[in-house]
Amino acid sequence: MAAAQNPKSTLLRQSLPLLGIPSSLLPPSFSSFRRNNRPPYPSSLRISNSSSAIAVASDPQVQAQYRVDVLSESLPFIQRFRGKTIVVKYGGAAMKSEQLRASVVNDLVLLSCVGLRPVLVHGGGPEINSMLNRLGIVPQFIDGHRVTDAATMEVVSMVLVGSVNKNLVSLISQAGATAVGLSGLDGGLFTARPGPDADRLGFVGEVARVDPSVLRHLTDQGFIPVIASVSMDDRGQKYNINADTVAGELAAALGAEKLILLTDVAGILRQRDDPSSLVKEIDIKGVKRMVEEGTIAGGMIPKVSCCVRSLAQGVRTASIIDGRVSHSLLLEIMTDEGTGTMITG
Repeated sequence: MAAAQNPKSTLLRQSLPLLGIPSSLLPPSFSSFRRNNRPPYPSSLRISNSSSAIAVASDPQVQAQYRVDVLSESLPFIQRFRGKTIVVKYGGAAMKSEQLRASVVNDLVLLSCVGLRPVLVHGGGPEINSMLNRLGIVPQFIDGHRVTDAATMEVVSMVLVGSVNKNLVSLISQAGATAVGLSGLDGGLFTARPGPDADRLGFVGEVARVDPSVLRHLTDQGFIPVIASVSMDDRGQKYNINADTVAGELAAALGAEKLILLTDVAGILRQRDDPSSLVKEIDIKGVKRMVEEGTIAGGMIPKVSCCVRSLAQGVRTASIIDGRVSHSLLLEIMTDEGTGTMITG
């Protein structure tokens, strides 16, 4: 016998078409909650779990009422985040899968429609590698970092700014919102400087300073900024900058409510290969302890470092979430449970 479906999961799936989101994109489980962090809301808005899924499916009036109930349950989260800036770093599996890409785009559009101010920052490693291979240039890496000579830098700029960025802008526009594509080169948004390993890695840079004026203007007008992680230094030399770093620095400059990094892992794990050991919430001290113990290692270190730096500069929370989960952004922002690890100051 099949397990009984959770009523809230059923209701949410039935309500998503009202929001322009295919219910088939919702992950299988959407039922558990971190109740201690849940915003309070009147008992009159709570969904009753007593009615069966069969009744929902068979009675149009009940269907309509349940859809309204599900939307009502979103109210405290909408109230909490309305008018707040959310900076999202987009990458990994969420960029490769057409289904996950649609999920991220729909989530951004929905968040914008209900009054949040999403800002999307992206990289595009696989696309860069593909173009380099087509041009007969072999991608080079040292300790996981791309070696970026002058020829590679031109390809990076062409792919991130001219291709990936514009494709994302187009997808967001098709989904019903208005996006504007930018890079650090536009409006002096962020200026680069050589990274500490420039002698080995070439034109791989860091963020020297940020001027968020253009972003504030765009988000004030309801646009969704889409930002490629390319910029130049004061002399006009272009640099490729880690997209996580760019997202963190922009979040800090904007005074964002949340920084969210979409990744290909469940979040911070206490046991490296055990998703069930996911750390749902941790503070900066706990993160530093896990780094010292070696529990956080490898590619996770720059991600948590980016989060810690943004928190130290005023971002309220930073989350490392599983971008392989459909609608992970909605799960992170509109539910208590989330989909990964939330780091607090």
